[in-house]
Amino acid sequence: MKNLDLLQGLDDDLKQSLIRQLRNLWTHTSTAIEGNTLSLGETAFVIEEGLTVSGKPLKDHEEVVGHASAIELIWRYIARNSGLTKEDLFALHKAVQTERITDIYKPVGNWKVEPNGTTAITDDQQQIFLEYAAPNAVPALMDNWFEMINGFSKDKLDSNQALTAYAEIHISFVRIHPFFDGNGRIARLVANFPVINSGLPPIIIPVEKRREYIRLLSKYELAVGQPIVGEPLLPKKELLVDFIKFCGYSWKHSLELLEAAREKQSIRNQSK
Repeated sequence: MKNLDLLQGLDDDLKQSLIRQLRNLWTHTSTAIEGNTLSLGETAFVIEEGLTVSGKPLKDHEEVVGHASAIELIWRYIARNSGLTKEDLFALHKAVQTERITDIYKPVGNWKVEPNGTTAITDDQQQIFLEYAAPNAVPALMDNWFEMINGFSKDKLDSNQALTAYAEIHISFVRIHPFFDGNGRIARLVANFPVINSGLPPIIIPVEKRREYIRLLSKYELAVGQPIVGEPLLPKKELLVDFIKFCGYSWKHSLELLEAAREKQSIRNQSK
């Protein structure tokens, strides 16, 4: 973890502080988007102290600990410098899917076996069922998705390239929805793979923008329809503009955390 390009030039204590801040914020926002009730402070307390918060569900505690563990896996995969594999993705799913369900129709650490979808609200307030990829199409679609993410991760990207990579990886994963549950949390994790690999901090979707985030995802998915094997994962890329802008806005907080750490390091260096 200490060898990540993101941390280069920082003293060890500043490295550890930045990693903790990013982990806590990332975990809090991503789980809160899915309904977790722990605040940022409570999330940090649970992860760092290993204690529970009175009055909060055990499920919420398990979710933040699981997500923090998944972030540790992301750091490890990036430091390994050999791309992302199906086995890596299954390990991430096992980390975030902390509720263990003994049900062959809800596999943890494997592709979904039943169709899934959600009800989306259009801009003109119509309710439409949005169907994700068919289960039998998932393996082939995910093979294409792995080609995409590992293609973006071969070289270091500039900030604009990294932003586009994040948006494309994120929205294509959500279109497929390869797992029975946990797809949103995993999309927000793995889409950052080429971002962090390029020495940049993760893009972290703010929980207060949850409604706009879901609207933008649904708007694109409704426009292009269910993903089909043999067709592009991202047809009509021009329709991604608003989502890319949204992701750029969402990047602000983690960029500020990195800048603050570098400013502290600069002050230290000047005083030597």
